[in-house]
Amino acid sequence: MKKKVLSVLLAGCMLMGLVACGSEAPAASTNTATETKTEEASTEEAAPAEEAAVPENLTATQQIIKEAEGMSMEELAKKAIEESNGATFYGVGNSSRGKSALPLFIEYLQSIDPSYTMEFEWQQPKNNKIFEQLTADSLKGEGTFAMTLIQDGNQIESKMVQTGILDTFIPKEWAEANGTTADAYEGYLPLQTLNKVFEYNCTGSKEYTNCWDFVDQDVHALYMDIDSEIVGKNFLYMLTEDKYAAWLKEAFEALPADKQAYFQPTIDEMATDAADLGLGADGKYALAWIKLWVESYNAQTDDGPICNTLVTDSATDQAGLLVYSKLRSVEESDSVSVNNIKVAAYQDGYKGIGGYGYCHYLFVTDNSPLPWTACAFIAYMTCTEDGFSAWGKDMGGYSSNPEVAKAIEATYNHSKGGCDESGAVVYECKNDRGYDWWTTTGELVLEDPEYCASVSFTVGSWIEMLTKYSAE
Repeated sequence: MKKKVLSVLLAGCMLMGLVACGSEAPAASTNTATETKTEEASTEEAAPAEEAAVPENLTATQQIIKEAEGMSMEELAKKAIEESNGATFYGVGNSSRGKSALPLFIEYLQSIDPSYTMEFEWQQPKNNKIFEQLTADSLKGEGTFAMTLIQDGNQIESKMVQTGILDTFIPKEWAEANGTTADAYEGYLPLQTLNKVFEYNCTGSKEYTNCWDFVDQDVHALYMDIDSEIVGKNFLYMLTEDKYAAWLKEAFEALPADKQAYFQPTIDEMATDAADLGLGADGKYALAWIKLWVESYNAQTDDGPICNTLVTDSATDQAGLLVYSKLRSVEESDSVSVNNIKVAAYQDGYKGIGGYGYCHYLFVTDNSPLPWTACAFIAYMTCTEDGFSAWGKDMGGYSSNPEVAKAIEATYNHSKGGCDESGAVVYECKNDRGYDWWTTTGELVLEDPEYCASVSFTVGSWIEMLTKYSAE
């Protein structure tokens, strides 16, 4: 949004300048007397034009970003080499793999200048402390952190972007790959979209054929507590958006009559709250699902333990909502197997939302000590296969650059991740159907930072009043 406002201001300044100077640009002239006479005759007109030509109100880092957005990857690399040769680069992020990407970035710069060197340190704050750390660092004239890889669109919008702590940089090649330009693009720069999907243990006879089945009576799906991982709360916020509330209504209408009868009283009860919260026509379905979910899910500390539980023989009929990529690390044994679970959305006849998608975003800190290097590193991660390779081995993590995503799939073949060398399916649920499938047929709910921020107080306060389920 900030980019759009700045572009409009610049266009306005240019237009006013043209009006003041006439609709046609003067021809070049070597006649000094004529030029002097013209300047004297138009002094009164020129003065207002000079006042109108106010420069864009950009910080020093934003000015660098604006210039960088017109540069190629190689041009940015040369700027980075000039700026950071012999320096130390500090990054901070929610993903530890930024530490894996930095050595590859340095190798890339050394392919251009073999004498280039750079030390680096990558920090990964726990317990969502990244926002506090970046806020504290922003108080310095020149910060410690050059850039960040960060999640939770709600807090990014309200605490980092609106406050001017973080700046968005859109690499030229990334914009071109997405059929846009840096000036036209609105929003943050995502490194990737990750998905959390509904899965259930299939060693028994129970089937989950509808997203409402996960909030049915006596079902306590495993889920990272919304107060432990805030993106989980963003998932609930997004369900109240008109598009996703309609999906929940459609799924409800696909239920058999007996199940509709069980959920209907809760839906009716939520009608008043939906109106009070200013939600759309289907808002009561969203609030009903959220209420039933919060009051029934079995809170866990991490997605890893959820996955480890569901794939065991002893977890018969249990279900969960967890990061899809966790299945990649399951070690098969007599009592543990990926084949002990099913991905709900992959099953024929399944109705409703298949999971939740959220992004890792990339930003330059506004007081970055190495802004050119930060821009180059961000471009490297989003515009090259090697740059994204630290994340590329995981199914369920999709590069925001369609060209990079295509290259990653060609290398790792996630769509056949559950097949053996002959092509025979061994673990069906590990055959990733990809971003395009998940965001259409799979009905993946996608995080929208601005929407989350707009309802975080209203819907968020309502959620806080719900009574969580306690396994004890």
